[in-house]
Amino acid sequence: MAGIVVSPLGRIAEMAVRHGCREMLSLVARGQDFHRPGVIDATKHLTIGVNDISFAGTGDLIAPQEAHVAQIIDFARKWDRSRPLLVHCWMGISRSPAAALIAALAVAPDQDDEALVKRLRLASPFATPNTRIIEIGDEALSRQGRLVAAVRAIGRGADADGNAPFFLRLLPENERYAP
Repeated sequence: MAGIVVSPLGRIAEMAVRHGCREMLSLVARGQDFHRPGVIDATKHLTIGVNDISFAGTGDLIAPQEAHVAQIIDFARKWDRSRPLLVHCWMGISRSPAAALIAALAVAPDQDDEALVKRLRLASPFATPNTRIIEIGDEALSRQGRLVAAVRAIGRGADADGNAPFFLRLLPENERYAP
């Protein structure tokens, strides 16, 4: 089943093994050290050094930029989709759900933004996708504001402790995607 596992940093090894992931996208602060799970192929792991902020100009913090989102899109399009993609950030609540939405639309662009975002909310009542990543991704993927509107419509997720990984299906049960 094609999908994306979204996880907090503290559970990436468990999620990689449980779901059979071999590719991973990490969105962490620059210089944040962590151990890549052994089941993840080093050549299929991308780390993007960004902070979880939604605006630029905050001193030493790095706001997501167009180049970062372009890396997410490029990485997703190279994902072979034979196994789930693992996407994580520190808590699995903001950066990684946003990247998961962008990746899902990069590989299956004909899907409905609103339906995809509703699947995200069903999979995680806690997800609050980073608005800057969503806005940049909407533009980069020519969604014409549909992704931004869909994310706004689900609102902020419930309070969380950052220990709630989830699985985002690329397409609804009744749809099939052939890469």
